[in-house]
Amino acid sequence: MNDWSPAAEELQTARLSLRRPTERDIDAIFEIHRDPGTCVHNPSDALTRFEEAEALYRRWNDQWERCGYGYWVVRRRDGEQQLGFCGIKPMELRGMQVLNLFYRFATSAWGQGFAGEAATDVAAWATRHVPDLALIARVRPANTASQRVAIRAGLTRAQHLDGIGYDGFDWIYAANLPN
Repeated sequence: MNDWSPAAEELQTARLSLRRPTERDIDAIFEIHRDPGTCVHNPSDALTRFEEAEALYRRWNDQWERCGYGYWVVRRRDGEQQLGFCGIKPMELRGMQVLNLFYRFATSAWGQGFAGEAATDVAAWATRHVPDLALIARVRPANTASQRVAIRAGLTRAQHLDGIGYDGFDWIYAANLPN
């Protein structure tokens, strides 16, 4: 019998610790998502009220309960402060079931390689534990930092999947696409 439980898994990188969110993370969810800088390319993700962060946490937690995976809270291994969030969620893209790779970090954590490090580890986790689904990242053409994170995580441009998303045109980066 396999006693592995994805919901209990904490991921570790050289510098980072990634763990499942808890209610104690709602303040950080709100702070990071209400900063205009973090949602400049995805304005529909911006939060203005604390209740929205509570609802977002509940959606994230529900996905963990349903799927056994979701978004992780990212911190330095030697720290308690939440740097951001990185994870995967199932979705449909052009009639295909995929995993969407998500990463959003506090502006104070930008430019230090944290998003790329976390996304690389999450992508590797997804490849091991959910190998039947392609992994994609939806990126705005002007968001060059996010494009670099997707590439560092092992995804490549899949122009044939580009299209209109919630906040504009999405470039799609992908790994493990079916033939």
